[in-house]
Amino acid sequence: MVASSTFKQELLLREYGRNVQNIVQYILTVEDRNKRTQLAQLLVNLMGRLNPNVKDVQDAQQTLWNHLYVMSDNQLDVDTPFQLSAMEYLNDKPQTVEYPSQNPKYKHYGTNLERLIDKAKGITDPQEREAAIISIGKLMKVLYRTYNKDSVTDNVILENIRDLSKGELDLDAALLEKGNLFESAVKTSQGPGNSHGSNQKYKNNQNNKNQNRGKNK
Repeated sequence: MVASSTFKQELLLREYGRNVQNIVQYILTVEDRNKRTQLAQLLVNLMGRLNPNVKDVQDAQQTLWNHLYVMSDNQLDVDTPFQLSAMEYLNDKPQTVEYPSQNPKYKHYGTNLERLIDKAKGITDPQEREAAIISIGKLMKVLYRTYNKDSVTDNVILENIRDLSKGELDLDAALLEKGNLFESAVKTSQGPGNSHGSNQKYKNNQNNKNQNRGKNK
């Protein structure tokens, strides 16, 4: 089967350039078969340098020879180490790339956290299930603070957990009453307000040091 050459030549010219196409046309005019073969081999080596991405393709040398054959409009008659092919697949349209269609309900938590919640829903042991919910809540609080300047209470985090799990994950209200249930050791930036708090803490430490020095005198 002879494939249409017009599209293929235009496609390959973008990779190898007009000069390579002109050399191919010159090789076709050489009458001596041995000389044509030598020139074709030299051109294949040049094409490999001009298109280094081919090196990542399986059977790279065969691919280069097929490119040369296509640019010759399937007329190249030389001694080749491979069986030349018109490579009809060059006319095929690229496959459609499927993009994820599922968007997280809360963008600041992301889809990975929703997967964690789905896994937690499958835990049957009560203690393990409770520990998983608390761990997820701590992560959610960190993520919330990362993308929001405002603080968030444990009640809001737990409400989000109930919402994302469709009511399947919940905690005893007594746990929330203890306070800081979802507080994590991970520190996150909450905007300019943090710098003020840090400066104030530094000033308090300096005042304490000065007072201690005065007592020692």
